[in-house]
Amino acid sequence: MVAVLCSEDAERVTRKNSLSFPELLRPFCRLTSEGHLRDPNNQVVVVKGLRISVTGINTRPPQTPEMQRLLSQAVSVCQPPEVSPANVITAGDYDLNISATTPWFETYRENFLQSMPASEHEFLNHYLACMLVVSSCEAVPTERFLKLSQEQHRIQHSGEYTHPKWFIPNTLKYYVLLHDISEGDEQRADSVYEDMKQRYGTQGCYLLKINSRSGSTGADEQMPDPWSQYLHKTSIHNPCSSTVVNTIKVNLPNIMKYCSQTFTHPLQLDQPTDAGYPSNNASQSVNNVDMTRPQKQASVTSHTTPTPRGTCLTLNDHDHIRQFIQEFTFRGLLPHIEKNIRQLNDQLVSRKGLSRSLFSATKKLFGGGKVPEKSIAELKNTAGLLYPSEAPELQIRKMADLCFLVQHYELAYNCYHTAKKDFLSDQAMLYAAGALEMAAVAAFLQSGAPRPYPAHYMDTAIQTYRDVCKNMLLAERCCLLSAEILKSQTKYSDAATLLIKMTSEDSDLRSALLLEQAAHCFINMRGPMVRKFAFHMILAGHRFSKAGQKRHALRCYCQALQVYKGKGWALAEDHINFTIGRQSFTLRQPDNAVAAFRHILINDSKQSAVQQTAFLREYLYVYKSMSQVTGDGSLPQLPLPCLHSSQTRVFCGHERRLAEGEKQAATHVSLDQEFDRDLSQLWRELEERVVAVVNRGAVPITFQPSQCCLNSQTDNLRYPLAVVEEPIIVEVVFRNPLKVPLALSALCLLWKFTPKDFSDPQGSTAGETITNEKEAASLKEVRLLIVSRFIVPEARLKLLPHKTGELHVLGVVYNLDTGEVDNSEGSLAEDLMCVRGQQNLEIQGSRLNMTKEEKTSVTYGPDHRLDPIITPPMPLLEVFFINFPTGLLCGEIRKAWVEFVNMSAVPLTGLRVASTHPEFFTFGSAASDLTPVTPTAAEHCSAYKTVAMPPSVETVSLVSPAAFGVTSGDRPVVAEIPLSQGVLGPGEALQIPLWLRGPDREGVHEINFLFYYESTEKTAKLSHRVLRHTAFICASRSLSIRATASRSNTLHSRERETEERQEEEEKNGSMLVFVDVENINTSEAGVREFHIVQVSSSSRQWRLHKCINPVGDKDSKLASRERGKLCFKATRCRTEEATSEKYTFADLNLGNEQIVSSTTPCADFFFRRGLPSEPRRGGVSTGGASQMWRQSGTDDGVTNIVKKCSEVELDIIVLWKAYVVEDNKQLILEGQLHVALQTIGKEACSLSQKEETQEMVLLKFKPDIPPPVSKPSLEQLSHLIKTCLHYPESYDHPFPQKSLCMVPVTLTLSNCSLAQVDVIVDLRHKTTSPESLEVHGSFSWLGQTQYKLQLQAQEVYRLSLKACFFQAGVYNLGTPRVFAKLAQTSAMCETSQQSAMPALIIINSV
Repeated sequence: MVAVLCSEDAERVTRKNSLSFPELLRPFCRLTSEGHLRDPNNQVVVVKGLRISVTGINTRPPQTPEMQRLLSQAVSVCQPPEVSPANVITAGDYDLNISATTPWFETYRENFLQSMPASEHEFLNHYLACMLVVSSCEAVPTERFLKLSQEQHRIQHSGEYTHPKWFIPNTLKYYVLLHDISEGDEQRADSVYEDMKQRYGTQGCYLLKINSRSGSTGADEQMPDPWSQYLHKTSIHNPCSSTVVNTIKVNLPNIMKYCSQTFTHPLQLDQPTDAGYPSNNASQSVNNVDMTRPQKQASVTSHTTPTPRGTCLTLNDHDHIRQFIQEFTFRGLLPHIEKNIRQLNDQLVSRKGLSRSLFSATKKLFGGGKVPEKSIAELKNTAGLLYPSEAPELQIRKMADLCFLVQHYELAYNCYHTAKKDFLSDQAMLYAAGALEMAAVAAFLQSGAPRPYPAHYMDTAIQTYRDVCKNMLLAERCCLLSAEILKSQTKYSDAATLLIKMTSEDSDLRSALLLEQAAHCFINMRGPMVRKFAFHMILAGHRFSKAGQKRHALRCYCQALQVYKGKGWALAEDHINFTIGRQSFTLRQPDNAVAAFRHILINDSKQSAVQQTAFLREYLYVYKSMSQVTGDGSLPQLPLPCLHSSQTRVFCGHERRLAEGEKQAATHVSLDQEFDRDLSQLWRELEERVVAVVNRGAVPITFQPSQCCLNSQTDNLRYPLAVVEEPIIVEVVFRNPLKVPLALSALCLLWKFTPKDFSDPQGSTAGETITNEKEAASLKEVRLLIVSRFIVPEARLKLLPHKTGELHVLGVVYNLDTGEVDNSEGSLAEDLMCVRGQQNLEIQGSRLNMTKEEKTSVTYGPDHRLDPIITPPMPLLEVFFINFPTGLLCGEIRKAWVEFVNMSAVPLTGLRVASTHPEFFTFGSAASDLTPVTPTAAEHCSAYKTVAMPPSVETVSLVSPAAFGVTSGDRPVVAEIPLSQGVLGPGEALQIPLWLRGPDREGVHEINFLFYYESTEKTAKLSHRVLRHTAFICASRSLSIRATASRSNTLHSRERETEERQEEEEKNGSMLVFVDVENINTSEAGVREFHIVQVSSSSRQWRLHKCINPVGDKDSKLASRERGKLCFKATRCRTEEATSEKYTFADLNLGNEQIVSSTTPCADFFFRRGLPSEPRRGGVSTGGASQMWRQSGTDDGVTNIVKKCSEVELDIIVLWKAYVVEDNKQLILEGQLHVALQTIGKEACSLSQKEETQEMVLLKFKPDIPPPVSKPSLEQLSHLIKTCLHYPESYDHPFPQKSLCMVPVTLTLSNCSLAQVDVIVDLRHKTTSPESLEVHGSFSWLGQTQYKLQLQAQEVYRLSLKACFFQAGVYNLGTPRVFAKLAQTSAMCETSQQSAMPALIIINSV
């Protein structure tokens, strides 16, 4: 270190450049050329990169409190650049973006070392020389030099001043004559300089010429300013950087010189007068660097343009100054140091010549020159022992420091090592610690590294400074040096341990910086310790926060968050985000604060409810403050509550109208109903059926099924259609991830709307796009929604479009507040915590999986449920049901009424209804009698059309199915509802009757109705509308009907019928129909008994003829579990009745009233009846079999012919009444059951058998082999010929007179098929069983024993036979065997026909 003592005139010369003399020299104090000197062994020592520290003689470091404040200020202004290069460190699963350098730490280290005060136990920061500067303008410069020299001598040797400290007594005095070229006389200056060289020698003085130009000339010329980097090192615009880590060997000597430097840096202050410092009067203020500098020059927050420096200097002046420093160093300073090293070495050698023991004894006897300032008991404490300046131990230390300064590290290490031993033997711990510290540094800096770095020296020194000497400044300095050395040797673990040990509670700033450096050591290891890095960064951030370094604290927490984020450290992540939020808010970074609090709140937090409440309140306060600061009117995004956009539902349509009185409104679609994919597909199919009927059997390509309620499971690829002036309801689903309730109020939707005119075919835009963002931001509506932890609330928000166009719902806007109710604070506190914001509704469409590209990639389609198209006005239908039951008996007929109301201002037309159960209801045929016309008048009337008629022969009527809406044998799925003039006007209502029939199966049945209607004005966007209704009917058991058809094999000859009638009947044929009726009702519905009031038939071929039931009581009554049997005779319809189109209805009433079954509703439900499980009219074969039938058309024809022989198409309708007691009133219920007879001899039932559950079927990847062609079965072939024997029931014969009795017998053969049949009649008795011999053995047939006949289609042939009896008795004449085959099948054998019933004859002997 070099001190400067200037005269007033010399200081004035330098102040022209806004610089003091020390400041003028500072940029040129680092020597670029090498210096040389010789050590005591006469070895040349090369000095490279030497830097001279030049300061004013009265410059002094700040006091400890002020130094802490200024250090904090220096760290605060040194921040990382906003745009710093990315330094990504990959460690395992972590990719961390960490700043590569820490300039704030390097700034702190440099300023800390510069601010170290000079101490007695070391000499590195003591002055070695003093420059005496006098201006050439002085009257007598030599006298001024003499005064300055005397002043320096007084300061050093008078004992009045404790500071500054001087290295050696004979301080080098260097005389500088400062000449101002622009003003002074150069010749005079040269003459004075010559005189100085004579007086002081050429190596002790120098003439420095500066100010080659005046400040005004050349002002526009840009001159370099080398002083800026030294005078404003802590400027935020020029963050200081250090390369100590990378070039530790070069810079460590300079670091040690920082200990002695107090040149311009922010830690220098104007200090009060101190008697320990010289030159504190105003006359000598020029020698204090900062006394004449403006106070705000080093302000860290000043952004004003700095005062230009060096304006009077040219580049030649710069070279003059550089040459001056070089001359001073090489010719003055280095020879002076070399001389002192030799002197000190001589003293050391002479000291070594004495015996150590004798020398020690002498020291003990005479005190060794030591002057103890404390009592003997305190000698072991370093504070109790001070060495005088001439003490031998200090001379060794001085020599070591001199060698260290000139980079002679080997000799310096030896001296330090020797001094360390002496200090330790004297227990002078402060001196010993200093020697240990410098010995370690000198050992490290030795070229070639002859010995390893003694890290234990540093550890001992740090421990001594801290624990024994209680000097944390020295301990900190030692720690900083040792940490840099360890890091340069990549011993990051040891460096981190050392840095962590130095943290303490006395300085938060120091602890924060050291913890941060320790964290960087952990991450820079060969195997990075990521979690330790993050943990210590958190600790550093905490200490930075305590030290008031908010920006650095925020940076530490942000870097640590990279490690903890998304790794399951929920509580740690919450703490970090909370701290980041608070620090960001304090630093006026509201966006970062909101983002940090957002992360705390949106995840499922594991914090307690109390902590979550605190988080929420903090967030609301920050959010509120941010919105007040920005004030731009835009609504930021709110994180709470979580908005499930994908669960958003949209309802387009009218709200349900509540039913009045007995009316029941159609259920339609509402947001309260859960979505069922199967049910949705069912409604779609129903709608397609109606649309196909309307469009003559074809569904248009542009058909779009009606979707009133849209959700995540519906098809949202198309834009939904809404109608103008009809509300659109958007249901948004919130979820509260917190354990505390949230209060939402003033909710509204955020939308934009583009008007369009759809009456124009081009759909041109009718106006500019509008939005409600401003209105939503200022909405004051009070609507409170409390969102609790385990409840998922749904908010339904309504929009009412008034124009046609395209609507886009963008999001939801609401006020967010805590769900706590506190009346004490009042509404003012609520307003302070209540914030308004929005959340966007962004819905991802379903994944596309149609094409090959879509299947091989992950692509999502659009979701347009929030983008409805508003169409022109459409009619709006509302349907009400009157007297609609909820429970029915199976087959029960009930009459209800339905009311259609047009709620819109547009007329509707084309009203139709489709249902999944068309057999359940009917609106009647067009010709049905609609009286009574009101529900009230029809309350006690029968649902059937009845006429008074006693029981008699059947009443026959012909009905066409087309009259009841049935075509081509299918059930009418779609029914058209007649409107007056085909239109239902605005506001009009229509009531029509509706007949219902209970389902045939018991249980709860879901009946779906789809009402279809159109507008009278066709629109391109919306062609039709639908209304849905779902009814649930509980069906209870009523009756079980079983019916069997049998051929009639006898002719009623005793009846008085003409021969023609008999032949006609034989040709047409007749059947017996047996009907078993069982009451299977379990009295659940209060049914007392059932009355069978009528049995009707419907067929195109057969009809019931009469009832042959022998029971006298015609009105059959059946109590619970009773069974009745009815027998009817059925005949074929007459030729004029038997048509392929019309059905013949025959009514056989068992009471005094006849129900006309051929009218509504009986005929309606007959034609709408459910098809039986077996196929009617032949059925449909499988694909494989049908191909084989085509290959053999002959076999196909044979099968059909054979089937028709035993096929019956006869439907039995059983009409009943039931008497029910309900509320002490007796009600009469009525209904009808259907039985379909298909095959002779096969029983049919009104209750379809329950289908057995199918077993699991294995998947088949090959088509099954088609089954072989099914040939007619033997049972079917046995029905070709119908046989009947005609004979007298008893015959009297006188056997005594005539032994043989011959009785004529007629065998009638009737061909039941529609083809020629070959018949063989065999009259021979079978002798296979002995029983047959007993029965037949006593009679025989006379004449031929076998006949071969050929009967034409439906031909009746009578064969006359004679039976011969030998004695009286009872005989069975049914022995003839009949064989038949179709004439066209030559390969087929004859099949035995069904034998007739036993034909018994009584032969009496008279």
